[in-house]
Amino acid sequence: MDIKKALEKGHSKALTNKIVTYVGADQERFNSLMDTFLSGPQRITQRAAWPLSYCVNSHPFLIDRHYPSVLKILIKPGIHDAVKRNIVRLLQFVDVPRRYQGKVIEACFKLMDPKEAIAIRAFSMTVLANLAVQHPDLKKELTLIIEDQLPFGSPGYRARAKKILRQLEK
Repeated sequence: MDIKKALEKGHSKALTNKIVTYVGADQERFNSLMDTFLSGPQRITQRAAWPLSYCVNSHPFLIDRHYPSVLKILIKPGIHDAVKRNIVRLLQFVDVPRRYQGKVIEACFKLMDPKEAIAIRAFSMTVLANLAVQHPDLKKELTLIIEDQLPFGSPGYRARAKKILRQLEK
């Protein structure tokens, strides 16, 4: 399958599932998807982000060699919400290597900004809560941010926030 050509034709859940099935646990096919994601153009990057996050959800080891590229995109100003959302979504499913944790923490705290889309903030909250297991000092800061935004959050945000707050209390 030529992933880029498939993504040029359109964007749908069915196509995403087809790409995820094609990639499976194959590192070379995942690398091809990642190359498509990184090389753009912007529309293709947006479309590739969805299957990328699903592949990592199913097979977290696939992202191991790609952290530098993914984090470089995540901190880049002006990236589309779909790209940010799917990068942060995939970070929920992995044990971030220690050498990248600082960058991930910094990026996720920036993405907790109320100006960001709800899904981006919710996924960032989860990534930070996961990392707080290894970095207990994050719990207090994350709790303060969540509690500060809770009264103004959507029902989805509030549900995720309450779940994360319970997790942080443990």
